[in-house]
Amino acid sequence: MEKNWYAIHTYSGYENKVQTNLQKRVETMDMEDKIFRVLVPEDEETEIKNGKKKVVKKKFFPGYVLAEMIMTDDSWYVVRNTPGVTGFVGSSGHGTKPTPLLPDEVDSVLKRMGIADKTPQIDFELKENVQVTDGPFSGFTGTIEHIDADKQKVKVHVNMFGRETPVELEFPQIEKL
Repeated sequence: MEKNWYAIHTYSGYENKVQTNLQKRVETMDMEDKIFRVLVPEDEETEIKNGKKKVVKKKFFPGYVLAEMIMTDDSWYVVRNTPGVTGFVGSSGHGTKPTPLLPDEVDSVLKRMGIADKTPQIDFELKENVQVTDGPFSGFTGTIEHIDADKQKVKVHVNMFGRETPVELEFPQIEKL
């Protein structure tokens, strides 16, 4: 089973509420391995009100939320029964699986939102020594003990005060020694 992006139709004005509700349901129903990201397609616009510039977020697909997920009966059920959701786009009726968005469609939406969907190349390896370059552990060195490519995180054992301490870091926070 592969993960794809799906468009979810919502009641108009409920996009952010659906995003919040769905993210909570994913956690409480232990669906993190099936439903990954939930986005409201919006971009930033500059408005001038009373002579002052203000950056506001505008939805460019009102009434829709995008979800990156692996479509199974369980994940379909979790999304479909989230308050504010009226259904999946590309689903012809009761019980039929929805059609995923095309990669080109997803890329253009994510680019418009300022999110790149390309995962950076991982050139880290287990047991490799790295330097922490960002965050509270900046300047420390350690050894990679676990790599989570999907979440773009690594667990590094950092030597602090004479003992090994496991620290979870994101890829951009480390570099090879």
